[in-house]
Amino acid sequence: MFSFFKRKPVVDHIEWLGVDIHAHLLPGIDDGSPDVATSIKLIKGLQELGFYKFICTPHIFTELYPNTRATITGALDNLKAGLAVDGLTVDISAAAEHMVDETFVVGPDLMAFPGKYILIEMSYLSENPNIEQVIFDLQLQGYYVILAHPERYTFYHNNYPRFNRLKDMGVLFQLNLLSLSGYYGKGVKQAAEYLLSNRIYDVTATDLHHERHLKVLDQMVKSGKLYQLVGNYDFKNKQLFG
Repeated sequence: MFSFFKRKPVVDHIEWLGVDIHAHLLPGIDDGSPDVATSIKLIKGLQELGFYKFICTPHIFTELYPNTRATITGALDNLKAGLAVDGLTVDISAAAEHMVDETFVVGPDLMAFPGKYILIEMSYLSENPNIEQVIFDLQLQGYYVILAHPERYTFYHNNYPRFNRLKDMGVLFQLNLLSLSGYYGKGVKQAAEYLLSNRIYDVTATDLHHERHLKVLDQMVKSGKLYQLVGNYDFKNKQLFG
């Protein structure tokens, strides 16, 4: 018996997104790639999925990863040299993922994206009590604030109105793609689904640290599941950073 209903073709790539704005691909300066060879392997894997541009965002976290503009640009230069030796042409640059803690200082030398977009994060244990003031101060300095992986802050899981409050302040929200797989747990997945259903996210990224992340992402993309979930969502990665 013939069916008049055709299955939609599986979209098994991520070219529709194309630009990864949050990944820990710079070698040897945080909990991401430990060396140039690993960085190149991860980049090749991401390129195979359809990414063509990478903005690396190592942690700037005084307690654990006290990076500076010098350490970040130095690691980027080392990676670019390794890519050249390997014969790879890659559109790659660097900003940072800034931990907003008691040591964070708003100023002109933060590692921002082009256009003065700034990626921030908080501790997963509790909301920074001064987060609204920090956001306001950053905005006064002309920065556009992007909050990394809001779905992973468990202190918001029973307080979704806080998402709306931050959104009302003009904060941009960045989804971790792996959150949709349940990689970080059920609560994180549910929070991501809430933010998606309410159209609160603005951009998305891999937040890739290592090969385990790449393996999960690879399965999500090549199975067509990722596109099915968010392929038609209006992420602004290309619009803002393409």
